[in-house]
Amino acid sequence: MRLDAVHIVMVEPQLAGNVGAAARAMKTMGLAHLHLVRPRQFPHADALARAAGADDLLERARVHDSLEQALAGMGFVAGLSARSRHLSCPAEYPRPAMETIAAESARHPVALLFGRERTGLTNEELDCCHRLIHIPADPDYASLNVAAAIQVVCYELRWQLVQGETPPQPSETWPLATADQMEQFYVHLEKVLGRIDFLRQDNPRALMRRLRVLYNRARPDHNEMQILRGILAHVEKGLDGRLAPSLPPGSEKV
Repeated sequence: MRLDAVHIVMVEPQLAGNVGAAARAMKTMGLAHLHLVRPRQFPHADALARAAGADDLLERARVHDSLEQALAGMGFVAGLSARSRHLSCPAEYPRPAMETIAAESARHPVALLFGRERTGLTNEELDCCHRLIHIPADPDYASLNVAAAIQVVCYELRWQLVQGETPPQPSETWPLATADQMEQFYVHLEKVLGRIDFLRQDNPRALMRRLRVLYNRARPDHNEMQILRGILAHVEKGLDGRLAPSLPPGSEKV
């Protein structure tokens, strides 16, 4: 997948806010080429506000007088449509379509067409496409905001790039609590539960067995075990009267 070869083309966008939101959607997924065909409002303050930091994409956005001009040099064109069309070009859902886009982007520039907010792309505009992409929305309300549609497609493009990779992991990792640490915790836990009269006197082991299952399933790490033991120790301090009494709300020390 070559994201730098993918071009997002918005045909006659009516609202500047959607242009800005589209730029933001693109930047979050690593796309950089935005084309606008006869935009009604551009440049515009609403576009900058909705871009939320993707101002550079708006500054580089290319404005065209015609779709033909926007598609010049593109080796593959796919159009988004919410409606079924009686056209000769095949239609696909985004994920399999992006597999095709990934392969095509390695060979030449690729354009993804998005239509007007109210009416989408015309049949004549879709005649320029090699592929039709349909986002599988609820058929009872299939009208998707154009910027939201761009976000869906940009995500699927990004997925083609990162699939198989491991997501970023927490920078701080702790070893799991050892068997002896877990056993010490269970002894401490049973002691405290007994002191607060939480265990059933006739069968205290039944509850402890359930708690063992719970904590064994959770597999706490060393740091989490220290926190659990600290909580138990704090409860014991309260039981022994070694905690400083808290002041009533609104009272102050004199």
